[in-house]
Amino acid sequence: MSSPHSTDPRDADMPHRALPVMDLGPYFAGEPGALEKLAAKWRDACEGVGFLCLVNHGLPQSEIDKMEDAARRFHALPADDKMAIKVDQHQRGFIPGKATILTHSKYDKNTKLDSVECLVVATDYPKDHPAAIAGKQFFSQSQWPADLPGFQAAVENYMSKVNDLCKSLLPIWAASLDLKPDFFDPYFQKPHNYFRIAKYPKIPVMEPGELGLGSHADSGFMTFLPPAKEAGLQVLDVDDTWFWPVVPEGAIIINIGWFLSRWTNDRFRATPHRVLPPRNNDRYSLACFVNPSLDAEAECLPSCTSPDNPPKYPRQSYWDFFQWYTTRSYAHYGKVGEKVEEKQSNG
Repeated sequence: MSSPHSTDPRDADMPHRALPVMDLGPYFAGEPGALEKLAAKWRDACEGVGFLCLVNHGLPQSEIDKMEDAARRFHALPADDKMAIKVDQHQRGFIPGKATILTHSKYDKNTKLDSVECLVVATDYPKDHPAAIAGKQFFSQSQWPADLPGFQAAVENYMSKVNDLCKSLLPIWAASLDLKPDFFDPYFQKPHNYFRIAKYPKIPVMEPGELGLGSHADSGFMTFLPPAKEAGLQVLDVDDTWFWPVVPEGAIIINIGWFLSRWTNDRFRATPHRVLPPRNNDRYSLACFVNPSLDAEAECLPSCTSPDNPPKYPRQSYWDFFQWYTTRSYAHYGKVGEKVEEKQSNG
C-alpha cells in the first residue's frame, strides 16, 4: 500500500477519461449512411484527443490472447537467447530494458533509461528486392528466436489479421478527411508495418524520472493497441493534462502518428503518451504500427490546406520520414548490448 505522501507517479491524483468509442458494426454490415456517420465522429476524435477505441472490430479476443501468450513465451527466454537477435540498423530485433531513452521528448524530462524491453518485427522484403540488395535501411527481414516453436507463425498470423483490419478502416480515414473512399489505397500497396512485442517489468517503487516508456508521439499512420491487462498507458489531453484512458470491455485502441498528422497539416493530432511501469505484475503490450509503403510519398491533403492555411511540411516518402524519426528519437541502434550512458540529451 502506498504512503499518503508518496512521490511515486502512479500514486498521483491523475484523472480517468473515456476515449471516444467508434462502433464498427454498422459500417462492416454495410448499413446505409454508416460510413458517413462514423466518419464524422472519427474526425472529431482525431481533431481532438487523437486517441479513440473500436468496438465490434471483428478481431476475436482469442487471437489477442494467443498473441499475448506468445509474447510471454518469448520474454521468458534466457537473456542470451534474446540478445542473439539484438536490434539491427533495420529496426528489427530485441531491445533489452534500460537500453533506450527518447532523445526528442518535449513532453517530459526523461532522465532515466526506459525499463521496457521488446522484440521488434516488421514487414519482410524478399532478399532479391532491389532496395534489399542495395542494403537500403528497413528493406530487410525480421529476426526470430532460434528455438521457440510456433512463435514466428503466431506473430505473422496476428500481424496479418491486424493489417487486414486496419486496411479495412482506410475508407473511414478518407471520409473523415473529405476524400474519396479509395484515396489511401495506392499508399498501402505494401504497408510497412512494425510490431513491438513489449514487456514492462514490475517496479515496486519508482524513482524520480523513471518511466516504462518515455513520453512520445508515434511515428506513422495509425497504431493498433489492445489494452494491456496491467495499467500503465497515460495520454496527454488537449489541455496538457495527463490522464488514464478508459476503454470499454473488448475494445481496441487506435491512435495517430506523426506521419498522418503531417499529412493532414496538423489537422489530426499525433497525441503524446507514455507508459508507467506496473507495480505488482509484469505488463505485456502488443503495439502494432500500420503505415504506408516505404516509397509512398505524401503531400498536404487537399482538404487540409487553404490560402490562409498553407502546407507546413514538404512532400516526403514514408521511408524518408521514418529514417529521420528513428535517427532523431533513439540512441540505442548499434549500441544494444554495450554500456549505454544514462546522461543522454533529452532535447
